[in-house]
Amino acid sequence: MSIRVIGTGFGRTGTDSMREALTMLGFGPCHHMSEVMAHDEQKRLWRALARGAAPDWDRLFAGYKSCVDWPSAHYWRELIAAYPHARVILTWRSPESWWESFAKTILPAIADSQDQESLGISLVSRQVFGGRADNRAHAIATYEANVEAVLDTVPAERLLVHKLGDGWEPLCAHLGIPVPAEPYPNRNTTKEFRTALSLK
Repeated sequence: MSIRVIGTGFGRTGTDSMREALTMLGFGPCHHMSEVMAHDEQKRLWRALARGAAPDWDRLFAGYKSCVDWPSAHYWRELIAAYPHARVILTWRSPESWWESFAKTILPAIADSQDQESLGISLVSRQVFGGRADNRAHAIATYEANVEAVLDTVPAERLLVHKLGDGWEPLCAHLGIPVPAEPYPNRNTTKEFRTALSLK
């Protein structure tokens, strides 16, 4: 099994809904931060990578057909080279609405974590945001820079920019498959994220 779809968008850009959508379309299992949190071996492998271990993508993605969200989205440059036939999706929302969601969900989770090896701290906070994830202007600038880098790097014919609310049609056209009868999924809202966090 090889990765067939690579997500390049930051967390809180509809990545969990995209994970579910790709699974429904036959591109699952789809790798997502929730997979790392649910499996000790995934956690061990990705934490080692964040510490600087050489990547073994086929091992990191063993059993998966697609990937979205952090941690994989941080490595999209390497992944689009490692899997040259994979389609690429940039999940997108306006920078301001992204920050509003990020600040209410992932940012408090990072702040509450006591585990310095967690990917929220070691990867998202330190590597993605340079230790300044709580700085609104810096975080938004980082988000915008990632969007620009994807647009500048990925060939247009390989890339879909999927905005919140775009639904099935552009996604299915990009992947070359029929639109399903079921509604496009809407998962992991801010309220759902905060509820799940409070249960842990």
